[in-house]
Amino acid sequence: MSDLFSSPLNVINIGVESFDQSIRDSGGQSIHVEWRPPAGVSPEALERIRANADRIEQANAEALKRVQAGKPMLVGMDKAVDVIPGMGKTRFLHAGPPITWDRMCGPLKGAMIGAVLYEGLAASGEEAEKQLAEGAYSFAPCHEHSSVGPMAGVVSASMPVFIIENTAFGNRAFCTQNEGLGKVLRYGAYAPEVIERLKWMENELYPALKAAIEHSGGIDLKSIIAQALHMGDEVHNRNRAGTSLLLRALTPSLVRAVKDREIIARVIEFINGNDHFFLNLSMPACKAVLDAAQDIPAASMLVAMARNGTDFGIRLSGTGTDWFTGPAPVPDALFFPGFTKDDANPDIGDSAITETSGLGGFAIAAAPAIVQFVGGSAGDAMNYTYEMYEIAIGENDMYRIPALDFRGTPTGIDAVRVVEKGITPFIDTGVAHKDAGVGQVGAGVVSAPIEPFVKAVEGLAGRF
Repeated sequence: MSDLFSSPLNVINIGVESFDQSIRDSGGQSIHVEWRPPAGVSPEALERIRANADRIEQANAEALKRVQAGKPMLVGMDKAVDVIPGMGKTRFLHAGPPITWDRMCGPLKGAMIGAVLYEGLAASGEEAEKQLAEGAYSFAPCHEHSSVGPMAGVVSASMPVFIIENTAFGNRAFCTQNEGLGKVLRYGAYAPEVIERLKWMENELYPALKAAIEHSGGIDLKSIIAQALHMGDEVHNRNRAGTSLLLRALTPSLVRAVKDREIIARVIEFINGNDHFFLNLSMPACKAVLDAAQDIPAASMLVAMARNGTDFGIRLSGTGTDWFTGPAPVPDALFFPGFTKDDANPDIGDSAITETSGLGGFAIAAAPAIVQFVGGSAGDAMNYTYEMYEIAIGENDMYRIPALDFRGTPTGIDAVRVVEKGITPFIDTGVAHKDAGVGQVGAGVVSAPIEPFVKAVEGLAGRF
């Protein structure tokens, strides 16, 4: 015992990092262990989870196996009402978990107003808003109809959608075409020029792309995503490489399938000028892959993570169609001139399906330029990805990160690990103005709230 007090003091600090720093400031030696207690889950639920740990692990292995085996192919395009399951002329789909009109945020309400105007169901924004408030239309999450949508994610009957088929399992997913940045419908803008652009996309862009895709015989999106990761994309907030690769794949068929050279030129110019065009393909590619892993009893792997601007919601493979929600946080962002965080709406969009599939923020080490949105460094990007391995079931066997010596991206978010480690998914995202009609005001990053994961683990425990 006397030797203990006469020798240098070495400390292992677990948990609170400030304790570790105090020891170092006093000249002591300390090793800090990052540890957090399980976040808010009841002892009874944790006991059930731990008693079924082997069963959960086996179920998660099967879920991850299905994700790895997925083969998302762009096979065609059509109008939403003709291909999306359960779609109707007066049904409007939206991003995130279910929500009613009275709880919708500004940008989601703005996008709904714009969709009503786009469909010709009202003559003015005021008339459209009145109809929506009076219950003239029904609302449903995109995720409940095999679909996804960035930001507000609104899909109406006449909108053209991409058709992505997971050829390994036969299921399909759908998404609209990307409008570009700024004042666009998905950010809640509905001015006449927004509707005019959407009509051009329906009447000229869509027929040309539909013909080109059919002529091509289908495009392998998994291969494009894998290549884009090697070129600086993470296919959520950066899609420059993915868009370029898509355009290379489509152009020969576009030239052969479309006779009007001016239309071909306008289509190429639009896609070339819209670096985010591929986002609306990477998202349904991830959706198609994850849907094949639904409904595996006991699996704690996420199959959806989405936000509607009010609520942040997740779904687990092993809990059926249940949503688990908490308040959506406001992102940390670089704002456009004239805007601040006070103008920002809480996080919104289905685009976190990319993180759910091991891309986006989980692959940000492949796209370190993204962290510059909030003044970060390349090292920060590496650390974000390293941290996501802590809550992932495995590593992707196709999507690899050059900067990590081609290590597979962390794939398969485990809700149990999230609450046990106190580490929530890291997401990069766009930022919408909180008021309807304004549009995008910035871009940045956000960490998912812990509350939905606590509820999800409680829900899974209740099934044992």
